[in-house]
Amino acid sequence: MNKDEILKKVNDIFIDILDNEDLVLTYATTANDVDDWDSLNNIQLMVAIEKQFKIRFTLQEVESWENVGEMINSILSKLK
Repeated sequence: MNKDEILKKVNDIFIDILDNEDLVLTYATTANDVDDWDSLNNIQLMVAIEKQFKIRFTLQEVESWENVGEMINSILSKLK
């Protein structure tokens, strides 16, 4: 699986959790760029992503991400 395929799956999860059919994530997207991406929804998003990819994130990983691209890189590294 490559970065673009992961981004597509993550985007689908965000659309589902945030209930926003028009949402389009990019590698540069941050929480400030997305309406409703607050701390409560962030937990739901992380759980859904972990289930989708059958991986686990540490709190330090999640807190270190500056944007969606860094999240995608973490997912990719765990899938290898």
